[in-house]
Amino acid sequence: MSTSPTYLTCSALGFTWPDGTVVFEDFHLAVGPGRTGLIGLNGSGKSTLLRLLAGELVPSEGSVRTMGEIGYLPQNVVLATGMRVDEVLGIARTRAALHAIEAGDPSEEHFTAVGDDWDVEERAHATLDQLGLGHIGLDRTIGEVSGGEAVLLRLAALLLARPDVLLLDEPTNNLDLYARRRLYDAVTRWSGVLVVVSHDRQLLELVDQIADLRDGEVAWYGGNYSAYEEALAVEQEAAERMVRVAEADVQRQKRELADAHIKLARRKRYGQKMYDTKREPRIVMRSRKRTAQESAGKHRIMHTEKLAEAKERLDEAVEAVRDDDEIRIELPSTQVHPGRGVLRLKDLRLQYGAEVKGEFEVRGPERIALVGRNGAGKTTLLRTIAGELEPVAGEAVPDVPLRFLPQRLDLLDDGLSVVENVARFAPGATNNQIRARLARFLFRGALADQPAGTLSGGERFRAALAALLLAEPAPQLLMLDEPTNNLDMASVRSLTAALESYQGALIVASHDASFLDSIGVTRRLLLDGELRDVSAEELREGAFPMG
Repeated sequence: MSTSPTYLTCSALGFTWPDGTVVFEDFHLAVGPGRTGLIGLNGSGKSTLLRLLAGELVPSEGSVRTMGEIGYLPQNVVLATGMRVDEVLGIARTRAALHAIEAGDPSEEHFTAVGDDWDVEERAHATLDQLGLGHIGLDRTIGEVSGGEAVLLRLAALLLARPDVLLLDEPTNNLDLYARRRLYDAVTRWSGVLVVVSHDRQLLELVDQIADLRDGEVAWYGGNYSAYEEALAVEQEAAERMVRVAEADVQRQKRELADAHIKLARRKRYGQKMYDTKREPRIVMRSRKRTAQESAGKHRIMHTEKLAEAKERLDEAVEAVRDDDEIRIELPSTQVHPGRGVLRLKDLRLQYGAEVKGEFEVRGPERIALVGRNGAGKTTLLRTIAGELEPVAGEAVPDVPLRFLPQRLDLLDDGLSVVENVARFAPGATNNQIRARLARFLFRGALADQPAGTLSGGERFRAALAALLLAEPAPQLLMLDEPTNNLDMASVRSLTAALESYQGALIVASHDASFLDSIGVTRRLLLDGELRDVSAEELREGAFPMG
């Protein structure tokens, strides 16, 4: 038996939201040393569990026990733009006291504030360097850094605090390729206990074990995500084999029960015939009849019970086979013939500095990955093409119907239901038609009537995607901005499958290299002040400025 210490423990944990939604009931968890990847379908409670472990939420029942200090990086990092970097890092007071002492102020309060942390600035700079933030001064404000840099600054604060346990919730959301590499390095070097919730395949390849949260329970798998997939495939193959065995057993028990009924009927006919012909004394025939009935009844009961047991085994076998509810998208006719003009950009200057020099064209069903550093202007370019922003100069002319799925998913009206939001994009469709189509996006019955403002991140993505793909006319140019953010692995696979059947042109701004590979990107465009074609090899080798 392992003697490794347990750092996080949930015992008989229960948690229910104020609206009555039950998330956990009699939930148990024990996390020991190492890097743990926590995965599960959207809505399974992963983020809620991290908040419970971090102490941000209080369980309805049961308990959460932790060993040592907890460091927690939430999924959505919100920092005031006026905060200085040293405040984010949690060293502002110590640093101010240190500077006061260096300036000749011997007050005891300064020495108390510093304690033993005389190298706080050196450690801070070393941590920032480790995360690729060495160019950011400690006196700069959050308003001067990008969103991705703000996430890394929050992580830097946790690393400086040196917690015993580090909890990360979707830490690579909105991080560019360079920032992701820095985070991967930090995770690889982490020697304490780490629990990370992520849909990032590359990040999950760095963990020591996978915790699969499903139906209120956790199943453990040793190794990284690839090892998990292999183990799960073996499990599912065995489960499907057990279903086939159980189905065959049910059919056999049904046949045996039918045979038992036939034999009973034959015995009844034979007994009645003997009784009618009076070939034996009546008392003997009655005794034989009772014996035959008792024997036949026991035989029938035995086969009935065997059939019930076989059906129970079949139900258990079927439950072991995963049938994850995934988005089922049947895209409308969106075909773009090779060579047909889709988009033209000419001498385009964007509002925040980036530009497209000369003429640039998208032709035919190209699949374009738009990449670049956080803050390079990828979202601005997509919004300009979509007509949401006016260019400073030049023009962006789409030649086919287009739709744009923004990163913030703000195309939804929070006050309207899912059905009403979709109806805005497809005014010609009836309510029944919209509901039937929404069922393929897992919005069925009352779920379709939920206000958009109450949806989770994954649900909001599905609703926004439904609104675009069910729109009239069907888009022949589809533009997606960081589409895999807030999606579980099953939904990412569903999106990939949907995009495989999409026949139009596609432009995807994403830092998720695994996702871009999976959708068959044919062209990569790098935005780093201007727009230019790059190869996959150049991106892997770091062809663009890293700051």
